[in-house]
Amino acid sequence: MGVSSGLATPDTDAEPWVAAQVGGALEAVFHAVAATRADTTALLDRVTAAGRRPASADLAALRPGLHLRLTREELVSGAGFVAAPGLLTDVPAWLEWWQSGADGDVRPLLLDLDPGQSAYSDYTHWDWFALPRDTGHRAVAGPYVDYLCSDEYSLTLSEPVWIQGRFAGVAAADVYLRHFEAAVLPLLRSLSRPARLVNARGRVAASADPAHLAGSLTRGPDFGEVLAEGRPAVHDGVRLVPCHGIPLVLVLAEG
Repeated sequence: MGVSSGLATPDTDAEPWVAAQVGGALEAVFHAVAATRADTTALLDRVTAAGRRPASADLAALRPGLHLRLTREELVSGAGFVAAPGLLTDVPAWLEWWQSGADGDVRPLLLDLDPGQSAYSDYTHWDWFALPRDTGHRAVAGPYVDYLCSDEYSLTLSEPVWIQGRFAGVAAADVYLRHFEAAVLPLLRSLSRPARLVNARGRVAASADPAHLAGSLTRGPDFGEVLAEGRPAVHDGVRLVPCHGIPLVLVLAEG
């Protein structure tokens, strides 16, 4: 990959600080995701202990916690659990998903997931589902236009849910891109070089670099490797600073 570590630059103090601040902004959202994951795991364990497989009606027990997180977490616009195909006895696919409206009301997402009629019936290829399933770790997907839930440009933060060692689906939360940008763009603009935030797939999550707009792809480094190594690196003169604990990399243009 051609990545080396151990940079000495005028921003060596500022860059880790910015990366940490970005991580802090999203860590609150991941706390909400982790709470949903814990609730879901406990629920599935109870159902399994009763000697049966879960059904979609069982997931209604998640709703009080989801409603609470939607009203408490400022950045969270949608939250829920997305079941792996085959998990539930009564339906092939299911999203126990709730979102907050412009009026502050919390309402369910009602989707037709009939494979014969719905273009959204197979959600398993989307990054917010596939990355946690394939890596076993938390993920930041997007930004993308969220036609499934809100028609808003959004990020989705997700973590895998397991039951008895088997992947059961993902706990997740949506963040509108405009809210995320409001939180992080002042930080990116404070740096001396054009900066952007990139996820494990190389997609730009937010940018103060006019050459790399939000939603575009950054090619070159293996950002998943940078995140796994967890330390600053250089690739072809571009500085890469992982956001500690958060699957985003701060990327700084050459000077």
